[in-house]
Amino acid sequence: MKFFQKEVKLQAFARGFHLITTEVVSKIPEIKEINIGQLQVFIKHTSASLTINENADPTVRQDFESHMNVMVPEDAPYYIHTYEGPDDMPAHIKASLMGASVQIPITNGKLNLGTWQGIYLCEHRNYGGSRKLVITAYGN
Repeated sequence: MKFFQKEVKLQAFARGFHLITTEVVSKIPEIKEINIGQLQVFIKHTSASLTINENADPTVRQDFESHMNVMVPEDAPYYIHTYEGPDDMPAHIKASLMGASVQIPITNGKLNLGTWQGIYLCEHRNYGGSRKLVITAYGN
């Protein structure tokens, strides 16, 4: 079994949902050496998250952002953790709801995603800055 792991730093993204599949794959070309395996992508932050969803129509990403903002509004009167502004606590809640990692099968050296699937970076802060990912590929 082969194991490859890299920590990578992404550029800063605006608040919202952003496709990062191509960037993730470009950071770990060693997946070409794996016939059957898994790729795990983990984000090292508590105010951004990862998910897999529609990779074709950008309105899906806009709708995700709109819906999350309705589900988890800013300035809720019961938030206590507001040290870094009104998007602080909502970003933490959104990140927990969406998740800190995704796992994707590797088949014959390529990610085995569905036709319309892509990896999203979900940036929940207005000014989150660059984000760090740990990318781990393993398999035979």
